[in-house]
Amino acid sequence: MADTNEMTINLVLLGKTQTGKSAAGNSLLGSSDFESRRSPSSVTTCCSLGRSCRISGIMRRNGCELALRVRVLDTPSYPHTGLSKEEVRDRVRSALAHYFGEEGLHLALLVLRADLPLCPDESDDAVQFIQELLGPTWKDFTAVLLTHADKAEEAGCSEETYLHSASSTLLSLLSSVQQKYIFLDNQKSIIKEERTTVLRKLLNFIRQNNYQVLLLKHSKE
Repeated sequence: MADTNEMTINLVLLGKTQTGKSAAGNSLLGSSDFESRRSPSSVTTCCSLGRSCRISGIMRRNGCELALRVRVLDTPSYPHTGLSKEEVRDRVRSALAHYFGEEGLHLALLVLRADLPLCPDESDDAVQFIQELLGPTWKDFTAVLLTHADKAEEAGCSEETYLHSASSTLLSLLSSVQQKYIFLDNQKSIIKEERTTVLRKLLNFIRQNNYQVLLLKHSKE
């Protein structure tokens, strides 16, 4: 962070099993740091941090180009097939403090599948979980990442038509986080241009929040 021509953003991925959290993390990093595969049970059981290479051509600040580095914390899903809510929460909370305790967290990305409906109970559980992790200002530091957008498109849904037909539960969630959402096309996410678009949107959310970070310290309850 001492390099004034460089900016590092810290992100954490949260979400249910098989929403594509780890795959989304790999897309953001431009790598294959996180294990990602189809499975009848939750794949990720431990938190792990991935780091991108230095990325140029993404952003400018005060008239100068800044290189970008991305740090992504992948987490066990909640609900999890092999861990209790308390175990997941404690592992994520501890990892957040360990990896981002000094520099702070820029954004938590709640990963949802665009091709599956969001039910009220599911949304309530996700929001409660994020609140427990991030505290009362969670809305300022949370964005929604809608994966499998390509499958929604195959069904004839553009982003606009998708939002027009989305459930009131999803629309309410997006409203609560000030419309900070991104559609991620799983087929195109490995393409450099697609990754650049997603990163620029994330940076715009961070800019809207005045580049604030959420400081997280480990506390045993």
